[in-house]
Amino acid sequence: MITACLLRNAVMLSLLKISQFAIVENLELEFSKGFSVITGETGAGKSILMDALGLCLGDRADGGVVRAGAERADVSALFVVGHLPDALAWLQARELDEGEDCTLRRTFTRDGRSRAYINGRPATLSDLRDIGELLIDIHSQHEHQTLLRKDSHRQMLDSYADLQKLALDTAQQYRYWQSAAEKLQKAESAGAAQSARLEIVEHLLRELEQLGLNAGEYEEIEQRHDTLAHLGSLQQDGELALTLMTEGDGDTAARLLQRAVKTLEGHAHRAPALSSTVELLRGALIQLEEASPGLRHFLDDLEASPGELEQLEQRLSHCHQLARKHRVTPHELVTVAEQLDQECQALREAQDLAQLADDARLAEQSFMQLAEQLRSGRQQAANTFCEQIQAFLQGLGMGNARLELTLTALAKPSAQGLDDIEFLFSANPGQPLRPLGKVASGGELSRLSLAIQVVHARHSPVPVMVFDEVDVGIGGGIAEVVGRLLKALGEHAQVFSITHQPQVAARGHQHLRVEKRVQDGNTHSTVVVLSPAERIEEIARMSGGLTITDETRKHAEMMLAG
Repeated sequence: MITACLLRNAVMLSLLKISQFAIVENLELEFSKGFSVITGETGAGKSILMDALGLCLGDRADGGVVRAGAERADVSALFVVGHLPDALAWLQARELDEGEDCTLRRTFTRDGRSRAYINGRPATLSDLRDIGELLIDIHSQHEHQTLLRKDSHRQMLDSYADLQKLALDTAQQYRYWQSAAEKLQKAESAGAAQSARLEIVEHLLRELEQLGLNAGEYEEIEQRHDTLAHLGSLQQDGELALTLMTEGDGDTAARLLQRAVKTLEGHAHRAPALSSTVELLRGALIQLEEASPGLRHFLDDLEASPGELEQLEQRLSHCHQLARKHRVTPHELVTVAEQLDQECQALREAQDLAQLADDARLAEQSFMQLAEQLRSGRQQAANTFCEQIQAFLQGLGMGNARLELTLTALAKPSAQGLDDIEFLFSANPGQPLRPLGKVASGGELSRLSLAIQVVHARHSPVPVMVFDEVDVGIGGGIAEVVGRLLKALGEHAQVFSITHQPQVAARGHQHLRVEKRVQDGNTHSTVVVLSPAERIEEIARMSGGLTITDETRKHAEMMLAG
C-alpha cells in the first residue's frame, strides 16, 4: 500500500485502474516509488497496461478496446503532483486542480465514443497530452518519437544545463520583437492610407463626442419623451383613477371594499370558509389605500419645464441621424464611440514611425542579449552532456558509439534561439556522425534513450519514466548493467520497466507479474505484486524456462541479492 507519507514526499504515478478493457475485467494497481519491473509470459497482457496508461495520456482508440460482453471500458491513472510546480500551474490555470492529486480518466463505449476527464471534469485529448508531457515519459522498442524529434534534443540540453527559465524568457522576448517589427512594417506600408483613415476617424469621433451620449442615456431620453408627449392624457386618466379609487364623493372602490368586508364579517363565525375571503378583501383594501398616495404624488410631480419636450425631440433626432450614419441602432452609439476612440489611438501610435522603429530596435537588442546568453550556456553544457551519455553507452555494450550534440547557427533567429540543436550519432567505427533517425536501430535507440535519461534524470522535470522492453536484443552482462542503470534512475524518479530479462527484473524495488487465465470460456488478464518468495520463482522462471530447479532458484536468489 502507498502510505500517506510517500504520497506527500514523492511525485509519482500512484494508482492505475482498468475496467472492462481488452482482456482485463477489473484491475486496480497501486505503485510504489523507485524502480518497478513488470514481467510475465509472452501474450500474458503486459502491453495492455501500457495501452491503458497511454489512453489516459491522450492516445486515440476505438470501440474495440471494450472487453467482449461489456458495454463500456474505463481506465484512469492517479498522479501525485504536489511537488511538481509546472503540473500544478497547468491545472490551476484551467481550474482543474484538486489538491495534490491529478486523475486522468478515459471512458469508451462499444460504438466508438470516448470521453476524457481531468480530476472529474470534462477535458480534451489535447489536454490529456499536454498534462501528460509534464508527468510521464514513455520509451519503447518501437516508439522513440521523443528522441527522434530535434526540438526534444534542445529541451533535454536546456533541462540538463538548467536553462529552461532563460529559454522561456528568450522565446517571450522574441515574440515581443516580432510584434514590434510587425507594427513598424504595417505602419510603413500603410503610409498615406493610414493618415486618411485617421482624419475620417477623428471627424466621426468628434461628432459623437459633441453628442455626448452616455451609457443608458438614450433609453432614459426615450422614456421621458414618451411621458411628456402624453402628459395631458396621463393627468386626466390619473385624476379619474384617483376619483374611482378613494377621492370620489360617491361609491369609490375603497368604500365598496369596506362595505363588502363588513357584510361578510358578520357571517364568518357561522361559515369559517368565509374567513379567507374576508382576509383577501382586507388585503385588497390595504393595497388600494397604499396605492392612492403614490398616484397622487406622481400626478403632483407630473409637469414639464418650458421647451423640454422640444429639446428632447431634437436630441432624439440627432441620435437617429448619427445612428443611420453609422448603420447601428441609437442604443449602440456609445459602443461605436468607444471603438472609434480605440482605433484613433492605434492609428496615432502607428503614425509615430520613429517611436515604432525605436521599439523594434530595443526589442531586438534585448532578444539578442538573451539569445547569446542561451547560446553560451548551451555550448558550455553540450560536450559534458554527451560525454556523460557516452560513458553509459560503453557499459551498455556500445563502446564504439560516438555521440555529439551539434549547435548550428540558424539562417535567422527563432523563438528557440540562434542555433539548430541536434544529436548526431555513429554506432560503429569509420561511420560518419549522422542524425539519429538515419543511423540508429531500434535497440540502439532504446539503449541511447536509457543512457540519456540516466544522465538527464537529476535535471528532468518529468517524474515518471516507462521503459517498454528496452532490453530487447541484449542479455548477460549488458542486461545486468541495464538493470543497475534503471535502479539508479529510480533513485531520482519513478521508473517502470517491462522486461523479459531476469537481470533487469532482479533490480526492481517492486515486482509486478502479469498473468493470463481462462475461466468459463473467457480469457482474463490480471496483475499481482510479488512477495519475496514469489519473486524468486518468477526470476527462476525467466532464467530457466518452464522447468524450475533448485539450481535456478539458487541462481535467482543470488541475482536478487546482488
